[in-house]
Amino acid sequence: MSGSINRPACSLGTSGSAVVGVIAFSFGVILLYWLSILPPPEWLIAAILLLALAFSCSLSTVATRLTVFAFGLLAGLLWASWHAGERLSTTLPSSLERERLAVSGYLCDIPSKGSFNSLRFSFCVTQWHNLPIETGQEARMPRLLRLSWYGHGNEQLPGARLRLEVALKRPHGSLNPAGFRYEDWLFRKGYRATGSVRSVQVDPTVRCLLHCQYRSLHLSLKHWTTEQFGDARHFPLVSSLLIGHRGYMEEKHWDVLKATGTIHLVAISGLHLGLVALGAGFLCRRLLLALPARRVSDEARRWIVFTSVLSCCLIYALSAGFTVPTRRALVMVVAGGWLILMSRQAPVWQAFLAALVAVLLLDPFAPLDQGFWLSFTAVAVLIAVFSARLEGAGSLTGLVVAQLAVFGGLWPILEIFGQGQPLVGLLANLAAIPWVSLVVMPVLVAGGLITAVLPGAAQLFVPLFDWTLGVLWYVLTWFAEWQAPGIEASVPEIVGWALLTVTLVFMPFARFRLVAALLAVSWLMYPGPTSVKNPYLSAPEIRVWDVGQGLSVLVRHGHEVLVYDTGPAVPGVFSAVESTLLPNLEAEGIRRIDTLVISHADSDHAGGVSELTRQIEVGKVIAGEPVAVREQVADLPVRGCKRSSQRLGSLMLEFWQGEGATEGNDASCVLRIYHPESGTEWLLPGDITDHMEARYLAYLADREDLPAPVTRVIVAPHHGSKTSSSEAWVKALKPDQVIYTAGYRHRYGHPHPMVTARYAGIGAVSLNTACSGSIVMTIEDNRLALKEMRHRSPFWIGGPGLARDQCKIP
Repeated sequence: MSGSINRPACSLGTSGSAVVGVIAFSFGVILLYWLSILPPPEWLIAAILLLALAFSCSLSTVATRLTVFAFGLLAGLLWASWHAGERLSTTLPSSLERERLAVSGYLCDIPSKGSFNSLRFSFCVTQWHNLPIETGQEARMPRLLRLSWYGHGNEQLPGARLRLEVALKRPHGSLNPAGFRYEDWLFRKGYRATGSVRSVQVDPTVRCLLHCQYRSLHLSLKHWTTEQFGDARHFPLVSSLLIGHRGYMEEKHWDVLKATGTIHLVAISGLHLGLVALGAGFLCRRLLLALPARRVSDEARRWIVFTSVLSCCLIYALSAGFTVPTRRALVMVVAGGWLILMSRQAPVWQAFLAALVAVLLLDPFAPLDQGFWLSFTAVAVLIAVFSARLEGAGSLTGLVVAQLAVFGGLWPILEIFGQGQPLVGLLANLAAIPWVSLVVMPVLVAGGLITAVLPGAAQLFVPLFDWTLGVLWYVLTWFAEWQAPGIEASVPEIVGWALLTVTLVFMPFARFRLVAALLAVSWLMYPGPTSVKNPYLSAPEIRVWDVGQGLSVLVRHGHEVLVYDTGPAVPGVFSAVESTLLPNLEAEGIRRIDTLVISHADSDHAGGVSELTRQIEVGKVIAGEPVAVREQVADLPVRGCKRSSQRLGSLMLEFWQGEGATEGNDASCVLRIYHPESGTEWLLPGDITDHMEARYLAYLADREDLPAPVTRVIVAPHHGSKTSSSEAWVKALKPDQVIYTAGYRHRYGHPHPMVTARYAGIGAVSLNTACSGSIVMTIEDNRLALKEMRHRSPFWIGGPGLARDQCKIP
């Protein structure tokens, strides 16, 4: 037939199918990290082969694209799961945990000072020595360790190639529905064991190949930077921006950056590499324009500029440690530079997709990184905004529109990650980004390069560094101290950001778009009606959070909330309130704690209590040691734990404290919770010892009005210490379940085997937050329902053969 076209049977069709495949591949990689089990690779390969066979027959356009989408999705899943399986295949045998082991290797990053006067660093293993394991298991031993050398925080390691004696643990951290997960971070970074260093010595026998040599050079660059610019008043910022080393940053720096939403300024990312690319491109083009036009063709000019930009960005990325965010930014610069400089007639979204799939191919673990979502979302928002603008934009207008769009576009992502975005950050970034782009980065880069050629020039540049960074820090500090309203995920804010995004992208006239944007921001700044009423919960719920070696329990029913203890805290190092309680309370929509009970003042039970009362409204505080707790919450009345009772929804609460106990573990406020309809009882005894246990049992024996519970759950006193849970206590109470709140492989050794044997002897089901993660207990059909967080954890936390899967209560 004249004019007809024969379509090849196995053809993928148009470029639209390729785009569909790229998108599907990206979805497949991302999808893996939503799964609780690692898909068997043989199943994925079989499915991919079946889809490949589908291309052997003629398909319609729609069927072809659906097949391509399924093929790309499964290919992405296979690619990511293969890498994840390889990473999980290296593991420390449980028999070697806390044992003294000898290992050789080299430094994988720049050591920095950690908590408890420690020196923290990453260590790449090249050889394990004299392992007491079966032949062949050494190949599956971890190759990347996260180590701390305690007591040596102000010292330097004797070299880059070392032999160490270490005591290690498997990757483990607290496991709760919301909040920071240390295990996620360890898996994403590739650390398959953590631990402490016992001894260090230089090992010249370690083979130093390309990666080792690069790490040694980067460490030398750090020493050179410290020698040249270490006298600068703002040297922590100099080190962060020049070589990507943030080890000199102090808590005061992070507080200001968090308050102003400007942490990205000191994390080498797309902004910094983009500035280097612009500077390199500008200088290269100026030099080429100085040459006669006939000497260099237009195509050659573009190649020279592109190569120069890529080389400069690569050198800067290497000098900044070549971290994951830096590598991701480098890929995006390459994609953007290819599109702009090589005059490729391709839609800008294709360059975006090319960068996305390149990042996921090179780093299939990228979706676990918050920066991955923030960087690609920011770029997507900017493309959507500026590709929809038919008219040009001045530099000032473009900056304002870009900042408004990115601020609004990133807000939902930050909310998903449980991070609010300070409204003051919008203004802080409007001031800081131009200053960093036009002044700080050019001065730092030029100063570093000139000093490398002329070492004496450092004395001239240190004052200049301090002046440029001093202006920046003064502005950020001023914004951090400015009491501006924050942003919360409520309906007015959602409506405001929707209005902002629509107007920025679709309004055809710039003047009206700017007016609408200002109206949207004004909408957001209006605080509107606020309510501190908690969401309604139809059934009682008791949640024992996983806070490591400590205790914190949430009790809820109806609109009422009680929190028993706030978990551990080490000032300036760690706080369960910050990492666990506040994120989980926010995730549950809880705005008010009606009753806060602090069993006693030990740091593993009352840690961070002052921070909690600053961040959320608290009705009343009851404490076993009221004097000590009152010093931490001066603005709230604190009453002692008197024998009393109250209701919380349908729950009956009874407080008890031994007479004459005023301080220490035996002063713990004991809380008994009873649900009459189901006959379920929970007992929270704090850290009472066997002496006080006997007095509490005598008190219960005198209470003839107490009904015998159908089901009894006890949180083991003092985390299962051998000084508590006496034989009389266990036999008298006969709990159906006992919960230990202990740290994983903690030095105290809780729970004690003698204690666990007592509870096992009366048939109690034993749980440990170190194994189970957080534990939720609810009443369903008038029966106790108990759920462990580990059963809903991702495959890299709760998978077979990992720490939680093999965790056993002694």
